[in-house]
Amino acid sequence: MNANEVALVTGANKGIGREIVRRLAERGCTVYLGARDPERGHSAVEELTSGPGSGLDIRFVRLDVGDVASVEAAVETIETSTGRLDVLVNNAGIMVEWGVRPADLTAAQLREVFEVNVFGVVTVTSACVPLLRRSGNPRIVNLSSGLGSLTLLSDPESKLPAQGFLAYSSSKAALNALTLIYANALREDGIKVNAVSPGLVPTDQNAAATFPRGDRSTADGAVVPVLLATISADGPTGVFRGPDALDEVIPW
Repeated sequence: MNANEVALVTGANKGIGREIVRRLAERGCTVYLGARDPERGHSAVEELTSGPGSGLDIRFVRLDVGDVASVEAAVETIETSTGRLDVLVNNAGIMVEWGVRPADLTAAQLREVFEVNVFGVVTVTSACVPLLRRSGNPRIVNLSSGLGSLTLLSDPESKLPAQGFLAYSSSKAALNALTLIYANALREDGIKVNAVSPGLVPTDQNAAATFPRGDRSTADGAVVPVLLATISADGPTGVFRGPDALDEVIPW
């Protein structure tokens, strides 16, 4: 990874997204920390860049993946400041169904999750592709989940939680399909598009989880996303990896 590369991470004021921002910046990258809330976004940037000798180039950009105007404004800010984008990490995601049985989930709840986890990814990716085409080694990393693996969901021996997550799992399965289609469609442009599972990390999103989550940290969850975000020009595209190693293959 070149020290002067430019990255954008969505949903990055906390959790795994924030840790991805920090690690990319530590590698010498200019990182745009995308967040819906300006106060929280600026606060995250200040905390990440404070302290003597930090020198990290992290910049807040307001970005709500469900708001096309905010996405376009964020991309325009990046274009004006840097002229290109080398890395896009589609990290923003939500879950609304803790304690809700699949048969009780409403279409409105499903739509809410897809707006962020699927449509938001399309909105951001479409807006960023022109800037990514200006990079010598453009990469897109989509934060998925083993809960979106049709192979694992269909395996009665799978270690996935017994409770089904209709909206979240189906949205991540859709994201996996997007990953493969984008990888093929953007191959000629040299844009590598990959999916990653960070593993089950305790975050605000799964705070209500009732199944064991172990001692996995946000730092653990950021490892493979950062590795995929920093692969070389001859690196893989159209793969699903994680949660602990770059060569750890997750079935689609």
